[in-house]
Amino acid sequence: MLRRAFLALLPATLLLASCGKDDQPAPAPVVADQGKVLFINAASHIAPTTLKFLVDNTEKASLAYGVRSDYQAFATGSRSVQVSSGTQTALTQNIAIDKDKTYTFVAGPAASSTAVAGFLFPDDLTAPATGKARIRVIHLGQGVTTPIRLSQVTSTVTGPVVVDLVANVGATTASSFTDFNPGTYALSILDNSTTASLNPLAQVGDGTGTGSGTKNYEAGKIYTVVVSGTAGSLNADQKLKAFVSQNN
Repeated sequence: MLRRAFLALLPATLLLASCGKDDQPAPAPVVADQGKVLFINAASHIAPTTLKFLVDNTEKASLAYGVRSDYQAFATGSRSVQVSSGTQTALTQNIAIDKDKTYTFVAGPAASSTAVAGFLFPDDLTAPATGKARIRVIHLGQGVTTPIRLSQVTSTVTGPVVVDLVANVGATTASSFTDFNPGTYALSILDNSTTASLNPLAQVGDGTGTGSGTKNYEAGKIYTVVVSGTAGSLNADQKLKAFVSQNN
């Protein structure tokens, strides 16, 4: 009788043991620390060449001149970036990526050289103040002897009225992000002299690099203006231009 009772209890005991094992929570997957990078082709000296961007030997973007990629996530630490034109490697550079940080990597002209250089800029994606937009300028223009500024120029009967959004941006540097009033503008790139000018170095226009039209800058949005090309160039592809991209 005892044996029969034991055998009757055995399946239930095994079932409970099995259920207890299955109820163990699965271990959480380990997610590697990551940062994000977007890529921009601003290599004006070889424009309109399309460039490929590779990270650790894996292609991440193929970009026409003046075009940017979306942000892409990469493991933190040192990453090898390669920029190629066709089958030729134009640049190999290591960049350091920190956890939860965002960056813009720009391929542009090396100073006083025909080579391609890489420029890595940290991106501050802090939201603008309520009712504001934010903007910065990356200055990769050549043949410009002074720092530059991003301005709204309005013609009046007494002369131009200039309102600077961003000022004093040196060559191969990026300004800080600055809040400004959103709206529709035809912005200008001027030199940093105090004298107002109706002859800008470049017109931002609609932000595509054509220098024509206007662009609507929206509240809550964050923008980057990349200035590239050579001042005074007679080459339509390689003259000084301003491109606008949105970071959020």
